[in-house]
Formats: sequence, structure tokens, C-alpha cells
Amino acid sequence: MTIFNNDIFGLAKENNFFRKEILTNEHSQIVLMSVEPGDDIGEESHDVDQVLVFVEGEGEAILNGERSKVQANSLVVVPAGTQHNFINTGSTALKLYTVYAPPEEEPGTLHRTKAEAVAAEADK
Repeated sequence: MTIFNNDIFGLAKENNFFRKEILTNEHSQIVLMSVEPGDDIGEESHDVDQVLVFVEGEGEAILNGERSKVQANSLVVVPAGTQHNFINTGSTALKLYTVYAPPEEEPGTLHRTKAEAVAAEADK
């Protein structure tokens, strides 16, 4: 086992890809995301729990129709099976990291844009 010990806020702030998997273990996964102004992650639901930590920008969380503002230092927990979306309502990129338990994305996942992510999901 290799210890993963990094400046996760720094990694998230430097990331300019829509979705970038940076660590996958048997029972968890860490993914960086950068959502452009006016864009969203896309309404979705997972069979796994998800924890999102926002490091830059402003946005809105929507979980099962309930809305809440998010900003730097916000943490949102999305239980498995919850319909959710996150919208960038600010003027700069909404940067975050998310932890899935167990993993949701394939190891090595990298989507430069939301369009790439949507196309990849359609191919599953």
C-alpha cells in the first residue's frame, strides 16, 4: 500500500478538468472536478455514497429537489440513491473534490469537459 498524502485543496484548485480521478482503492475513490460558470455536474444518482468538498467558487446543491447554496469550505453528503445535481452560480470555476465509497468511476478516468463525461456515460 502506498500512502496518499497530498494537499487536496491545492490539487482541486489547480485542476481544470471537468472530472479527474486521482485515487481508487478497493473501498473508496477520490475525484477532482471543475465546473465552468453557468454549467452543472448533471442530474444523477449513484449506488454509492458521495461526499463533496468545495474549495473555490459558488454554486447550488440540489438533492431530491431540495436546494442549498455551496461555496468554498462547504461539504455536502449525498447518500446512495439520492437524485442530485450541483450548479455553478458564480463567475469563476466551481472547484471541488469528491469521495465515493465504494468507487464510482473507472481508475484513470479523465474527462476534460462535461461533454466528454456525458459521452462516456452514454457508452456504459
